[in-house]
Amino acid sequence: MEKVKHSRVAHYVDKLAVPAEPGLTNAQLMLTNHDLKPVEPERRQWGPWNFVGFWIADSFNINTWMISSSMISGDNGIAWWQSWLCVWIGYSIAGCFICLTGRIGATYHISFPVIARSSFGIWGSLWPVFNRAAMACIWYGVQAWIGGQCVTLMLRAIWSSYNDLPNSFPSSSTETREYVSFFLFWFGSLPAIWFPVHKIRHLFTAKAYFVPAAGIAFFIWAILKAHGLGPIVKQPGKATGSALGWAMVKGIMSSIANFATLIVNDPDFSRFARKPKDALWSQLFTIPIGFAVTSFIGIIVSSSSAVIYGGDPVWNPLDLLGRFLEGANSGERFGVFIIAAAFTLAQLGTNIAANSISAGTDMTALLPRYLNIRRGGYICAIVGLAMCPWNLLSSSNNFTTYLSAYSVFLSSIAGVIICDYYVVRKGYFQIRDLYSARKSGPYYSTFGFSWRGYTAYICGILINIVGFVGAIGRQVPAGATYLYNLNFFCGFIVASAVYYLLCRFVPIPATSDVWMEVGDEIRNPSVAYGADDDIEEASEGSPERYGTKGDEETGIRERKLGNF
Repeated sequence: MEKVKHSRVAHYVDKLAVPAEPGLTNAQLMLTNHDLKPVEPERRQWGPWNFVGFWIADSFNINTWMISSSMISGDNGIAWWQSWLCVWIGYSIAGCFICLTGRIGATYHISFPVIARSSFGIWGSLWPVFNRAAMACIWYGVQAWIGGQCVTLMLRAIWSSYNDLPNSFPSSSTETREYVSFFLFWFGSLPAIWFPVHKIRHLFTAKAYFVPAAGIAFFIWAILKAHGLGPIVKQPGKATGSALGWAMVKGIMSSIANFATLIVNDPDFSRFARKPKDALWSQLFTIPIGFAVTSFIGIIVSSSSAVIYGGDPVWNPLDLLGRFLEGANSGERFGVFIIAAAFTLAQLGTNIAANSISAGTDMTALLPRYLNIRRGGYICAIVGLAMCPWNLLSSSNNFTTYLSAYSVFLSSIAGVIICDYYVVRKGYFQIRDLYSARKSGPYYSTFGFSWRGYTAYICGILINIVGFVGAIGRQVPAGATYLYNLNFFCGFIVASAVYYLLCRFVPIPATSDVWMEVGDEIRNPSVAYGADDDIEEASEGSPERYGTKGDEETGIRERKLGNF
């Protein structure tokens, strides 16, 4: 054993290990590293305007555009103003959920993988984390493929002959032109993954200025080609009666589903907030306003295509830009290039925010001894390339529907986490114990798994499972389909209600009888067993002396601790 320990292989393995706090046990090395620990004050650099810029930048992306514009297309398409109303309602609700999870990160400065340990158990949290990481890797590849289509438009605007590039992949489901564009986008995204999260905010700031300006230019251009706004807004919707009602419900839920992953992992960003208030109002108002403005542009531009070219609206902005290139003069080609470049930047920012950083943070929790956010982000990019997203997209028209449907199952995770923090624990976390592998720890539960959290999680999935099968093309009862139309709410409500009842009748430790957030006392805590905390104590005997007997008998400013 000593030979293995001192072998050359062991030497290189140790070289791959990320820096860790001294004094940690082997079990703790599987629970913490620099990127998983609470963010120290020096890295809490996100102010309210950084969150405003982040969400404005994130709102201007192709996925948001297509969700809103797709509501007005098809046999059950609705009117433009009905689609916009769905957007306002859906993103306002999503903004509330974002603020609920974001406050946890902004208060205790910890990420989603660490927060999940409170409700799913120290080791049980790894499944929700893996679930999120796997989806982030798949979505990274899909979004990078869409980004490659933006690059194709840019190159076509410069060299029209690029559209006629010979295909050297005749037996593949893609063509040389699409693959080259995809690889260029994928390769160009790699430098952005290198920057730490607290500095990447500058990318979102730049995107917040450039992309909306290009989107507005596209909006004006489409109106001019349609000879004014009048012919566009006068187009009636096709859906009537109950079909109209369910179409609007689906539109609202599509807007919320667009945020399903971001609702869960918002703490990955909000933990860098200077104070909790910085991540509250800036997100609560910017999300519905920013996404509503983007959706309005998408709705009008998509509606204009029906006036310009006739037939059903073109709900994909890239397809419409491709139509603009047909017979275009040099000025129009330059305009397409600028707008396509803006969409490329939009896809880059969205892929970094929603997928790369999220996957990196999650992988850090899966293997903290050897992975940090940067390494996890590059693994995500490699998986996104290796999965050959063009095969997945070409194999079934329902693939993106499947991904969107699958993502709403994150509502069960959100339901458990939000109920645990706001209702069961009333805002109280014992930070050091979230990094403890001791069986006596309050978050260890049974073999490191919280049976309450998993029971609630499974119940939240079961309520939607039949409708989910229908969403991917199987025949299911109509009632299940109607229930699934409210999928996010069903999963969230059932999961949170079951978790509350289980904790009510089988109480858990480390809870508070009154609302008690103690995150403002966290500075740079040591998580090693027996180490001194760098935490400002309110009084000697404070419950922030994690792991000591009698913690529940003392309180900060005479606040009582107890079981739920």
